[in-house]
Amino acid sequence: MYQKFIKPTVDFLVAGFMLILALPILLLLILLLSVANNGNHLFFQLRPGKDEKIFKLLKFKTMNDKRDANGDLLSDAKRLTKIGRFVRKTSLDELPQLINVLKGDMSLIGPRPLLVEYLPLYDNVQKQRHKVKPGITGYAQVNGRNTISWQQKFEYDVWYINNISLILDIKIAFLTIKKVFRSEGISSATAATMEKFTGNQEK
Repeated sequence: MYQKFIKPTVDFLVAGFMLILALPILLLLILLLSVANNGNHLFFQLRPGKDEKIFKLLKFKTMNDKRDANGDLLSDAKRLTKIGRFVRKTSLDELPQLINVLKGDMSLIGPRPLLVEYLPLYDNVQKQRHKVKPGITGYAQVNGRNTISWQQKFEYDVWYINNISLILDIKIAFLTIKKVFRSEGISSATAATMEKFTGNQEK
């Protein structure tokens, strides 16, 4: 009942309200990020959603496209702009995903949508993260985000799927607000964002 009817309705209503409320901030960020990124303020990337259906994820562009002498992109840390660093630190880069929620591609709360290239790397348990719509925030995000290992993230994702409830979603929503204000878990110990998932060799 909750997953099929209540959760999608709450997602749509809350996402719409938040977009209207955040409109002045969105317009300001579009202006600042366009200046910092040569006119590009949005970042589009294909991600797998529920049942591994591919959709186009929207995010604010926090990194420029500078490349080295060989034409390869510089590291995330070197491409992160000053305004991009602030936007990422405050998690404002996720705001455009409210549009993904309105379109039905995502939920406000659920496992984060990861790269398409990771799909063949999951084991049978980890694949369960695609049983539900991906979320803007989730159980793994309020329990370490980019400071925990991939294995721990997937364990949190699967635990969430097996324990979804209105109470749990409300708890995650409040914990997310707390994490955002404290700017916790944004970077891993060795990267500006998070190292790529390369499989389950460590297991």
